[in-house]
Amino acid sequence: MKEHLRSLGWPITWGLLLSLLVIEAFPQWLGIAPGGNVEIQMLPEPERVANTSGPVSYSSAVRRAAPAVASIFTSKEVTPPQPDQQNPTLRDYTDNLPGAARRQSSLGSAVILSSDGYLLTNNHVIADADEILVALQDGRETIARLIGTDPETDLAVLKIDLPNLPAVTISPAEDQRTGDVVMAIGNPFGLGQTVTMGIISATGRNQLGLNTYEDFIQTDAAINQGNSGGALIDAHGNLIGINTAIFSQSGGSQGIGFAIPARLATEVMQAIIANGRVIRGWLGVEVQPLTPEQAAEAGLEFGQGIVISGLYREGPAWQAGLKPGDVILSIDGQPAINGRSAMNQVARAKPGESVSMRVSRKGAIKSFRAEVGVRPSFKP
Repeated sequence: MKEHLRSLGWPITWGLLLSLLVIEAFPQWLGIAPGGNVEIQMLPEPERVANTSGPVSYSSAVRRAAPAVASIFTSKEVTPPQPDQQNPTLRDYTDNLPGAARRQSSLGSAVILSSDGYLLTNNHVIADADEILVALQDGRETIARLIGTDPETDLAVLKIDLPNLPAVTISPAEDQRTGDVVMAIGNPFGLGQTVTMGIISATGRNQLGLNTYEDFIQTDAAINQGNSGGALIDAHGNLIGINTAIFSQSGGSQGIGFAIPARLATEVMQAIIANGRVIRGWLGVEVQPLTPEQAAEAGLEFGQGIVISGLYREGPAWQAGLKPGDVILSIDGQPAINGRSAMNQVARAKPGESVSMRVSRKGAIKSFRAEVGVRPSFKP
């Protein structure tokens, strides 16, 4: 018996080794995915090559957009504060000193939106300026006229009278995606026209406390002092935003910049040109988020509406019968998710139009209609 088992030992050993080699070479025969239990999907070679063949230069995009980006130099007269004339000692030394005013200068950027000379910039760039000088990329300079401002979006419209002006083209809003390559063009620190590159870090940023109406594009393209009012363009040279602000603890660029979307900026510009200002709809309510406790008390889901915390006396909502404590669930069928989205929805309505509101009052669902009024001019 032992001799018989010994004679079978080598064939069994070789059979096991051969089986292991076969399993390693062809694991799918036993239903085992290659590489163990994890299935890895590899991109086919031709497709992998195609996806990495992006542009190595964006010079054509910059060449297309840069002529429409101008540098802005503003100046205003500033009167120094007068010494304390109630202090007799100070009065003795200052009676003969002139209180002459001095000129204060600042800089920024602007974008030419039309060949007939309309430019967009930030309101804070030209605020209180006595004189606005526009310097074009081709070397021409001229004094600009201020057509109008909208402090609530921090935008201003200028007009210059020069022939053969280049104008930027605008990219559709739906083409903007997080991760897209973008470039900021402006006049940082007065160095002259400068281009920086990055990506879209986020869209729809709001509640930053910068403006009343916020819908910012966030980018890591370097934006510094002097870039305000300049262009944020895509990889094809189309305008997607007006550079407006940076988030920085040092005052320099830290990779978090904000631009007003071109769609919103052009809507504001058209309104200013047509009416001298932006006319927005208004209901005259102050709202706050719905808390979990308020939602439970009203039999609502958390985040289902917004709570009216205050009403302007004789305002549209007041006249419609709304009361503090009411929970607005929807406006014209659109869910009232938060106060800012609801305010933006009403602002887009034309004064005189009627809007319907679905409201929860002490657990009972009620419907109201209000005639939209004209939003007063509030500074942010």
